[in-house]
Amino acid sequence: MAAAAYRSGEKITNEYDGTTYDYTRKGGVVHTETLLPENAPAEYADRTVLWNAVEKIEKAKNNQLAREIELALPAELTREQNINLVRAYVKKNFVTAGMCADVCVHDKGDGNPHAHVLLTMRPFEVDGSWGAKAHKVNGQKIPTVDWNEQTKAEEWRAGWADAVNLFLKIAQVDERVDHRSYERQGIEQVPTIHLGAAASQMEKRGIRTERGNINREIEVANQKLRQLRARIVDLQKWVKEEAANTEPPTLADVIQGILSRREQDGTASRYQTIGNLKSAANLLSFLQSNKIMDMSGIEEKIMSMLRRQSEIRDKLKPIDRRLKTLNEHIPQADNYFKYKPVYQQYRQEKSPKKKETFAETHHREIMLYENAGGYLKAVMNGKTTLPTKAWKTERDTLTAERNALNREYVLLKSEVAEIDKIRHSVYDIMREEQRRAQPQRSQYVGR
Repeated sequence: MAAAAYRSGEKITNEYDGTTYDYTRKGGVVHTETLLPENAPAEYADRTVLWNAVEKIEKAKNNQLAREIELALPAELTREQNINLVRAYVKKNFVTAGMCADVCVHDKGDGNPHAHVLLTMRPFEVDGSWGAKAHKVNGQKIPTVDWNEQTKAEEWRAGWADAVNLFLKIAQVDERVDHRSYERQGIEQVPTIHLGAAASQMEKRGIRTERGNINREIEVANQKLRQLRARIVDLQKWVKEEAANTEPPTLADVIQGILSRREQDGTASRYQTIGNLKSAANLLSFLQSNKIMDMSGIEEKIMSMLRRQSEIRDKLKPIDRRLKTLNEHIPQADNYFKYKPVYQQYRQEKSPKKKETFAETHHREIMLYENAGGYLKAVMNGKTTLPTKAWKTERDTLTAERNALNREYVLLKSEVAEIDKIRHSVYDIMREEQRRAQPQRSQYVGR
């Protein structure tokens, strides 16, 4: 009931315990409606009636009363187009399957339009009464519907991508969305984490948040990995081109040219291709330490760099995924413990009027506690002790591993730079040879 009131910006009384939730002063709610399947009673179009009926039918203390779907709406569409998009998607994927859907569209004009969809968990009988969630067959509980199957999440996400892309196409917008992960799309990129409303607003005001910092680190890592791989692939292409060259300069020529500062006709050395002797000496040391004697050695080194880049990428992906999860778990656990005393005080208040006043004054703390409790309940899967300390220890360990991988990346980047210097040296020598092979123009002195 609290969730329905908050998302719709309405005042709703829970008949189960007499609590009234008043969020009529909440801004940003631009559209609400309740969509019903064929067998649902018509009065359930009133969300107050609907969710009080849900509260009444669910007897067990651990029953799940509703499922929430959050939809990020494309900013490229108008508000009316987005409302029609949500309505079409919800009807096709949820209502036709037998669920009641309480739809609330939020848009504060901050570039983050989105929709909250609360869904019922029980099917309806032909007469409009609530059906059972499961029935027993040979002593085993068999779900009446398949709404809780893990494959449904994938199906609903794919359905949302299809719906969004259809409406973008109709609106003649070129952008498209894809519900698949970067890994499944074949994109070598680590996904960023969801900022959330509070962190998003703080970031827009120029206040850096922990989640924002994580996203910035991930984005920088993604960019670095892409750029590094592109440079290595470019070097690999160069080696193949040199292999096709009939007389490419040998590494001995390159080293000699780098370390020499010969002069000819009063001009700079034909072999002076790198800034100074110190840089040249470093390059020679790199070649010797890697036992590179010829172009085949360069090719082998480039292949090893490609493998190392892939290894760093593959190690970073699961670390970043787990860090993303831990950085969702830990703040929720912190909120749970931080606001638990406020919530207990709210629940223990006997006077309905004082309870309502307390709820209005502390609605943020109460909602954060309830949201944290719901999140952690799903995460813990029946376990009662929150492993907050273990989560933080694991986060510290993974952060250290990530830092070590970043150091490997820096080392690999420096090796790529050394190979790149060799490439430029080869190009400069070949250009100089070509220039010298051309006949010199005669010089004439005028009268």
